[in-house]
Amino acid sequence: MEKIKKFFKLEERGTTIRTELIGGLVTFLAMVYIVGVNPNILSGGGFPAGGVFFATALAAGVTTILMGLLANYPIALAPGMGVNAVVAFTLTFSMGFSWQEALAVVFVSGILFLIISLTPIRTWIINAVPKSLKKAIGAAIGFFIAFIGLQNAGIIIGDPNTLVRLGHFDDPSVLLALFGIVIVIVLYSLRNKISKFALIISMIVTAVVGIALGLFGVSGMPAFDTFDYSLFSEIPETMGGVWVGIRTIWTNPQLAFAIFTLLYIDIFDTAGTLIAVAEPAGLLNEKGELENANKAMLVDAIGTTFGALVGTSTVTSYIESSAGIEYGARTGLSSVVVGLLFLVTIALFPIFNIFINYFALTSMALVLVGVLMFAQIKDIDWKDTPILLSAFVTIIMTMLTFKIGEGIAFGFIVYVLSMLVQKRQKEVSPMMFALSGVFVLYFVLYGILLAPNI
Repeated sequence: MEKIKKFFKLEERGTTIRTELIGGLVTFLAMVYIVGVNPNILSGGGFPAGGVFFATALAAGVTTILMGLLANYPIALAPGMGVNAVVAFTLTFSMGFSWQEALAVVFVSGILFLIISLTPIRTWIINAVPKSLKKAIGAAIGFFIAFIGLQNAGIIIGDPNTLVRLGHFDDPSVLLALFGIVIVIVLYSLRNKISKFALIISMIVTAVVGIALGLFGVSGMPAFDTFDYSLFSEIPETMGGVWVGIRTIWTNPQLAFAIFTLLYIDIFDTAGTLIAVAEPAGLLNEKGELENANKAMLVDAIGTTFGALVGTSTVTSYIESSAGIEYGARTGLSSVVVGLLFLVTIALFPIFNIFINYFALTSMALVLVGVLMFAQIKDIDWKDTPILLSAFVTIIMTMLTFKIGEGIAFGFIVYVLSMLVQKRQKEVSPMMFALSGVFVLYFVLYGILLAPNI
């Protein structure tokens, strides 16, 4: 016990082994929904669901343990919500990558993130983008994944005349999805300790109600299949996906854009989460600087690379870690606990499989996470005209193009253009000028090479 206390610096951070164990359990319960939701989302892009479940639990377990041991942070990692939707729907459907190629893109972005984490480039990129524009990108992703959640549940459907409209509310599965969304809204609105577990509780309640309705003869309801592990036969295929995709991704003209999109999201997701939990976790030093930040970023980069190798989308730090921190977690010991619990979920695959097969049981997760990401919009400086214009363009173009990367690109170009018009070019970093120039070139090439063939 003394070795554990010394290794994790428990006394220095004013915590105990018991507190860390409880904090780890709380964090795990707050984010365990991902082992069901992530395979559900990625399977929509053609990924093998059984293999993705195994990869999700394995990647979350290994990288969270590594975060605890290397950085001594009470922060857990798992495949990120939002970026998994980008991989499943933007990379595959919009950009034309196969699921194996999408994994290869994640892998390449992870390698680049790993390199960037060892250099000052990471800081340059983070500092180059105005704070308000960062918030706008987060809000845009929130809108994007909430829309996907509503679409997958059948609440919003396509229409040849108006593009989208309300779905068929006489469909029992759509009504079940609506029920789940109502439950998560109610639980989250309580704004107490139970709100931190709104997602997992609403998923379980919706599943129980759906199964019960199915037993009474209602069609389209979820049901437990045979209690087996047959879908684990997909694991070798999923784990080999990167090596299949890496051979052919170079022929896709949108490769650079896809890599940049994932890299950008990963960098800012990680930085945002670390900043959000640093103060309550006591991770700031006397100068207000984040201790061991480089190690934490390095673990995050390793997580993305490792996750792609085993068969899942970008792994990132989870804001749900704040749930355990509020219960007293202050060290990496709590992360080790979370990681071990994620590894245990591999044995529980037949139970979680029900969430993988039914969008009605997971759509509320995308909607709530979308709401939480949308909340960043309050921090945007709406009085600054270039920010107002670029934030609006980023959000609306993300929705209308169905691509996060193109939304970011349009937003960056509008921001730089507006600043130039106002003769405020000295306030724009060279990195923003460079990125905007690259994006303009991309759209020129898009118009010449890609658009005529779409």
